[in-house]
Order: sequence, then C-alpha cells, then structure tokens
Amino acid sequence: MPPVVVVLSDPDPVARAVGERWGTPPSTGEFVDGAPVRSLGPGALVLRRPGPHLAEDDLDRRLPGSVREAGPTLVFPSIHRSEREIRCLTVHPLGNLGPDAELGGRARTVVPTDPARMAAVLRGLAEGAPALGVGATYEATHHGPALGLPAFFAEIGFGPDPSPDPAQVQLMADMLTAIEPDGGDRVALAVGGGHYAPHFTDLALRRRWAFGHVISRHALDVLDRETARAAFGATPGAEGVVYARAADVDRPALRDLAPRLPDGFAPVRGTAAGGPSP
Repeated sequence: MPPVVVVLSDPDPVARAVGERWGTPPSTGEFVDGAPVRSLGPGALVLRRPGPHLAEDDLDRRLPGSVREAGPTLVFPSIHRSEREIRCLTVHPLGNLGPDAELGGRARTVVPTDPARMAAVLRGLAEGAPALGVGATYEATHHGPALGLPAFFAEIGFGPDPSPDPAQVQLMADMLTAIEPDGGDRVALAVGGGHYAPHFTDLALRRRWAFGHVISRHALDVLDRETARAAFGATPGAEGVVYARAADVDRPALRDLAPRLPDGFAPVRGTAAGGPSP
C-alpha cells in the first residue's frame, strides 16, 4: 500500500503538538527544502514545514522522487477553526467546489482523496472521542491546498482554549502513526447535508462506507458539472453517489453523474462484506 506522509506545519498548534509527541524520528536520508523526511514506522513518513498548511499548493511536486513515485497520501494534522468555536475531531478532503478559493487551493479544483484511510482515521478518532468529551465527524470539502496526490486534513477543534487538549493530541498522534484501512469498505461520493456531514459520518461509523469528496448542500448551489465530475473522479474506487437528500439527485450538475447508491448498499460493520444489507 502507498505510504502516508504526515505534514507538520510549524505555525499550527495541533501539528506542532502532534510532532512533539513523536519527538525526532530517524531521517530517511531524503529532504524537502532542506528539511529531512523522517520515518514514523512502516509505511508512515513525517515532514516538518515552516509555513501554514493552506499555503502548501503543489507540495507534492517538492517531495523526493522516490517518495512521490510511491503515490503517497498526504495527511495534515491541523487546528479546526469555526465561528461557533466547536470542540471536535474532524477529517475532510481538500478542494474548492465553487468559484472562490479564500482558504488556499484553487477555485473549482479538487484534490484526489483517500477514502479508506480517511474513514479509518474517522473511526479511530470516534472510538476515542467520547472519553475525551468531544465528537468525531467528517467535514465537507471546503479548502486547499491544491495538490496532485491524495490528501486529507485531520483536525482538533479546541474552541476558546489556549491550546489543544493533550489527550486529544495523543489520540491524533496514535491514529496517524499507523492508519489501518478496512479493506471491505464500499466507496462513494457523498452529496448533501450540512458542513459537518452527520449523515455520512453516521454511515461510515455504522456501515462499511468510505467517502471521498463530501459535497455539502451549501456547495450544491455553486457546483458546476465539470467540478462535480472532477469530485467523482477524485474519489478513487467510487461505485456511485450516496445522497443525504433524495431531491438532490435531480440537480443539473449531478444528473447522470454516477449510480445512486442506497445507504444499505454497504454492509453493517462487523458483518460479512460483499453486498447490500438492510
């Protein structure tokens, strides 16, 4: 399986705290802009960067050839910011589905996803979250950076507190050291619902669903057909589209995009894979 490259932004308090948990792993002998690529263990690398995550457009092109050619997934541990200062743990794919790119990346441009790993991190965070007094959730696709390799963010929202909770940081660090996807997941593009995607979060936690791009109801108002096709194409292994609301099937940008899949198309977790279940 292609490796994971965890990207740690020095200005980001969550990335910095996660990096402190790992200390100084051994160098691989490869470098990016003078910074060593370090080994976290089998199939997991870590790279420190001096600038913010959102400014890392085309970082994949700066990776050493041996790393880039392995087709890694880039994972960005990060602070989660929201107007309501929500305390939560989140994962989300990258890209801008509409004409604006206010938070990095490029307008109407999506980044390849890694549905299986993203679902694995979501599930691991969700297992540990209740004991830490928070919830874990998908977020919809909503910002950059723009990259050519699969990528996703894994975030800690700690509201007005001055720093992330150490126990939440430890949970995140543990999850990103060894991401273990479920080989039985069914993959789909997720469409509709709110920014925090409760319907798709519930499906991924209860059933063997792994979602790539997550298009919120709000984004549907600015989505064009070309970007919809790109989002489906950037969800590798997608068998179709799962909708939070049936009425969205007839949106012009989505019409005839891919088969509509019912929630029960993926088995309940803990049951045998291979076909639909009630």
